[in-house]
Amino acid sequence: MVDTPGAPVDVMLADSNPLVLSAMSEIFERDSRFSLMATSSTAEGFLGTVMRAPVQVGVIDWNLPVLGAAKLIEVLREQANAPRLVVYGDATGDIPRLAMQPGAAGFAARSGEVEGLLETCANLAAGKMVFPFVDVRKMQQDPIQTLSRKERAILEALAQGMSNRDLSKELQISTNTVKFHMSNIYEKLNVKNRTQAIAQFYSSRIAGE
Repeated sequence: MVDTPGAPVDVMLADSNPLVLSAMSEIFERDSRFSLMATSSTAEGFLGTVMRAPVQVGVIDWNLPVLGAAKLIEVLREQANAPRLVVYGDATGDIPRLAMQPGAAGFAARSGEVEGLLETCANLAAGKMVFPFVDVRKMQQDPIQTLSRKERAILEALAQGMSNRDLSKELQISTNTVKFHMSNIYEKLNVKNRTQAIAQFYSSRIAGE
């Protein structure tokens, strides 16, 4: 159990199944660790709402119409106040790994216990990544593949010696957004600083040659 003595975590839910959405809403409303801010049945509805009123954590169905969860995750990763996203879906197949690649921070299986989803959201709010159904050993063969396009561009710029301020100007984003992306790069690559991240970048390029 994650200790949350402060304010509850703001959450938004999105699912194409109205019964699932209703059930999830009731579950989150009963848990004092969370404050349910809004729900949506489409990716576009979720995007429009969180752009107007940012939340800390979003729970999304992988098969959200019309935009789709993967594109929604990718679009939100470009925003400074983007929520950390957990995909709530089928653990079979490749969905957990596919959710990780564009930038989701967690995955929870529909077939699992409800408490598992709540714990995943609490852990995301605490800054962790939760992917219990991903074969981490396979992902570590080339962790660069877990980065989004924006993150790869930032990592390549880092390798060229750019500072945070340089990156901010080059990519036309705030320095806080640069820090946000870099934090996620470090977490995905399991490194602690930019030197280690750059080493991973060059190692991946050499392996691919």
